[in-house]
Amino acid sequence: MSAALFIVDVQNDFTEGGALGVDGGDAVAEGITAHLKDHADEYEIIIASRDWHDGDNDNGGHFAGEPDFVDTWPVHCVAGSEGAEYDPGLDTSAVTHHVKKGQGVPAYSLYEGATEEGRTVGELLETHGVIDVDVVGIATDHCVRASVLDAIEHGRHVRVLTHLIAGVTPETSERALAELGHAGAEIS
Repeated sequence: MSAALFIVDVQNDFTEGGALGVDGGDAVAEGITAHLKDHADEYEIIIASRDWHDGDNDNGGHFAGEPDFVDTWPVHCVAGSEGAEYDPGLDTSAVTHHVKKGQGVPAYSLYEGATEEGRTVGELLETHGVIDVDVVGIATDHCVRASVLDAIEHGRHVRVLTHLIAGVTPETSERALAELGHAGAEIS
């Protein structure tokens, strides 16, 4: 059996100082870089996702002037902007596949993204025979949560590396981790 690492949305707009920055985001980026230095060879594939929203529309109602921070959000991760780029603390040299999600529509799960060549995450995992998936990234209570639930739904054994995630609030992150554990993820 081979394994994959999902690196979810470690982008400037989600780390400190970004449009939707979370506390601990920069530390997560640096921690993932250290993890890759020590463990990249343990993964058949390493997939990193980025929100990559259109700048000239509301992305299917995802952007709002008065966001509710549940279904609608301030403008963030606009394609080609500095906010959409990976956090500078994240070394992506070991990443084997980059996926972009949310191009004109709301998107939370890494599974909603595709590579530049149009390959989906599901296709990549099948091609490489991946059963086990480790998940790291931002934000625990939104895109990490959605990515883990999708991986479980697609029949993968999922482990969340809690020292390499950051969420919007401690309370919502704790609830998300409890939900993921109940759904079958290993919370490590």
